Amino acid sequence: MDRKLLSINGIPTHVMCDSTEKLADVIRHQAGLTGTKISCRQGQCGSCSVILNGKVVRSCTTTMKRVPAESEITTIEGIGTPDRLHALQLAWILHGGAQCGYCSPGFIVSSKALLDQNPDPTREEIRDWWQKHANVCRCTGYKPLVDAVVDAAKVLRGEMSEDELTYKVPADGHIWNTRFPKPSAVAKVTGLIDYGADLELKMPPARCSAPWSTRKCRTPTCSPSTSPRPRRCPASPRSSRTRTSRAGTASTAW
Repeated sequence: MDRKLLSINGIPTHVMCDSTEKLADVIRHQAGLTGTKISCRQGQCGSCSVILNGKVVRSCTTTMKRVPAESEITTIEGIGTPDRLHALQLAWILHGGAQCGYCSPGFIVSSKALLDQNPDPTREEIRDWWQKHANVCRCTGYKPLVDAVVDAAKVLRGEMSEDELTYKVPADGHIWNTRFPKPSAVAKVTGLIDYGADLELKMPPARCSAPWSTRKCRTPTCSPSTSPRPRRCPASPRSSRTRTSRAGTASTAW
C-alpha cells in the first residue's frame, strides 16, 4: 500500500492505494467523487475521463503507478456546480446533450481539456478530439454535443453571454417541441447522479440470423424470437461485423 497526496479539484487529498489499483476506483471510493463513471473498464467509452496534470486520461485503465504524487486531477465535480455551472454544462443542457447522462461527465471533462488547449475548435476538430480520447455516446447523438461545445467556446471567448445558453420559457408558456431541459439535466451534467458504485454497462449479446432449426449453435442468446428482426449468432463468422458510432470513435461487435 502506498500513501499519496493528490490535488483533486484543487483540494489536497491523501489516498491509500496499491500500484495496480485504478484511478477511477480511487476517485470514486476514496475521494467519494462518483461523478466519474465506470462503464467498460477497458478505456473504450470515455465515461471515466478525468484531467490528469493537464491531459485527458481514461481513469478506468490508468493505474495508480502512473499517477505521480502531488498530481493535479480534475473531475466533473471540479468543472462546475449546480449553482454555478460551467459554460459547457449550460450548453449541454440547452442542446439536450444529457439523455441517459451516463457519458455526459466524461464528455464534458474531455471537452474542457480541448477548450483549454484550443479556444476556437472547428466541428471536425471537436469530433477528432473525441475520437482520440474515445468518448462515446450511445443515445444522444453527436450533433447536439458538438453544438454544445461550439456554443460553450463562444461564451468562453466572450462572443456570447451565459444568459443566451439559459433556456427561457416562451411568452405563451408552451414548452412542447422546445428545448425545455429535463428535470434531471443539472444533476447529469454535474455528475450528481450515481448509477451505482460498481455498475458496468454492457452491450446486448450477439444475435443469430440463421433459422433456429438449422443452427448448430445452441447458446442461450440464440433462443427463438418473435421479432421479425434476425438475430446474430456468436458462432457465426458474420457475428464479427462491427458498427461504428456517428462520431467515428469506437466500433462495437453486435
